[in-house]
Parts: sequence; C-alpha cells; structure tokens
Amino acid sequence: MATDELMTKILTELGETAEIDGTLPIEIIHRLADAGEATESMTITQVSKLLDLSPHTLRYYERAGLVHVDRDESGYRVYDTAAQRRLVFITRMRLSGMPMRDLQHYVTLVDQGAETEPERLDMLVEHRDTIRRQIRELQLSLVATEYKIATYGGSTGPAVTDSMNDETE
Repeated sequence: MATDELMTKILTELGETAEIDGTLPIEIIHRLADAGEATESMTITQVSKLLDLSPHTLRYYERAGLVHVDRDESGYRVYDTAAQRRLVFITRMRLSGMPMRDLQHYVTLVDQGAETEPERLDMLVEHRDTIRRQIRELQLSLVATEYKIATYGGSTGPAVTDSMNDETE
C-alpha cells in the first residue's frame, strides 16, 4: 500500500476517535509503524510500490546509511522486514519534515544500541514539538483561507472533494 493510501486509510479510520488534545489512539500509532502485511523479503520494486517512493530514493536512503539492504545471489537488493519497517519510519519522519542530517543521526543512535535511547527520546520529543507548532501554524493558515473563501462568497467547511462525493450519491 502506497504511503498516501496508507495515510488516507488511517485518517479515515481515525475519524472522530482522536482525543480532544489531538492524541492518536495507540492502535493508529502501531499502524503508522507497521509496514503493512510485510512478513517476507521484498524487491526494490515491491518496496517502491509499498511506500510510493522511487527506486532512486530507496537507493539514496541506502547510500545515506539510513537502511541496510542485503543482496540476493544475483546481486539484487532484498529488503527484509526490518529494512521495510525502518523505511516506513523514515518516510514518516521525512513527511513530517525531519531533516536528513537529524534522521541520519537518529539512525546512527539506533544502530548503537539501547544506551542511546535517552538521546533518541530527546530528539523525538523535539521533533514532535516542531510538528505540533507546524500544525498550529497550518490551522491558522486554514482559518485565514476559510475567511477569504467566505469573503468571496464561497462555502467553508468540508473539503470540496467531500461535498462533490455527497452530490454524486
């Protein structure tokens, strides 16, 4: 399942279950960390389709040291479950705006073992705070956009695609 499809599915399933403070239920968090039904090794083409990433991007992540990929007897990349899970995490962090240098540092810490957990926690808490600030800024931008739409006599509220779906039913 491509990244966009996975996020759409999760957000649809989330619906009204988010707590008032914006905290996601733990089941949703587990799905975000899950590579889907990946229980066996995959080729670069399969992983590319799963995560909606180009093979070039996957090779870049490998060269950058973010993921370790084995090779089969013919020299082709083979992504085991651990590599798939790491790539899911990497794509979520990149989607949320984590810089490559921070992601590389985080992965280096993971590879160093459990003694680096406090530093990893600090990094993730800082990144979470950055994401929360970005969400607040986007919410303010949405309010300003909705205001301008209303100023021009447009309808505010649900997305245009939602109202279009309602009209076709």
